[in-house]
Amino acid sequence: MNEQAEMLQAPFLKQAWSKLWTTLEMIKFEHSIFALPFALTGAMLAVGGWPSWRQVFWIVVAMVGARSAAMAFNRIADRKFDARNPRTQARALPAGRLSLRFAAAFTMAASALLVLAAWELNPLAFKLSPVALALLLLYSYTKRFTLLSHIVLGACLGLSPVAAWIALRGDVSASVILLGAAVTLWVAGFDMIYACQDVAFDHDVGLHSIPKRFGVAAALYASAALHVLMLGLLLVVAEMSGLGWIAMGGLVAVAALLAYEHLLVKPSDLSRLNAAFFTINGYISILFFLTWAANILMR
Repeated sequence: MNEQAEMLQAPFLKQAWSKLWTTLEMIKFEHSIFALPFALTGAMLAVGGWPSWRQVFWIVVAMVGARSAAMAFNRIADRKFDARNPRTQARALPAGRLSLRFAAAFTMAASALLVLAAWELNPLAFKLSPVALALLLLYSYTKRFTLLSHIVLGACLGLSPVAAWIALRGDVSASVILLGAAVTLWVAGFDMIYACQDVAFDHDVGLHSIPKRFGVAAALYASAALHVLMLGLLLVVAEMSGLGWIAMGGLVAVAALLAYEHLLVKPSDLSRLNAAFFTINGYISILFFLTWAANILMR
């Protein structure tokens, strides 16, 4: 009987593992690195040091839940477009590797995880969690009616430091709002770069973006301008928060990485776009957190 049970369990476990891996791939789980460092920075600024491990745990749970819900819902909302776009046809839903019912259930579970984490953190965070979820899910439809979808996506990630501050203090401050605005500009800028690869497809199906409306070259200039503004806001936040040379050194390194990112992508050559979008921005978020966290701890 034990051997028969093991034989039955093996295919089930293999199938479950395959579905889990496909789900993580669908929501690009590894890209959580973009927003999580900024959430932790907001938390550290809120308490003037390292939060309790319980607070850190629930902030991470909230971030994972929020991002997972947003990405899964985005895949649901865009599944018909993804099926028509050669770049996205292999995604889990259009390729039939995951069902629509499963993706919807996963979205609801991830949303519930965010609400639970907000409940565990503080009452105001819990009350505001439906507002955060509404913005996260609304983004998936903005490409249908506005070229400002890049800004909406940026605002979704820009919520992370503000939400972490609210979760630990139950209020907001000008400095963390400016930090959230800086994250918004950063994400909107690199999303404009990412959208450059879909200009032809967006024209065909009637989706909106800055590259589609103004061209790839103009979009790359606009992206660079947003990143300059981002750096300016971060300088203001550092000054307001009483941060010193470590944080400033981190901003210099971030500026250098942003400059390199923009050198990688040219209107006539988008071949290194993935390196600019994924790799460089991952380094930026980690480097930012390490330098600012070190400075906060050493004040």
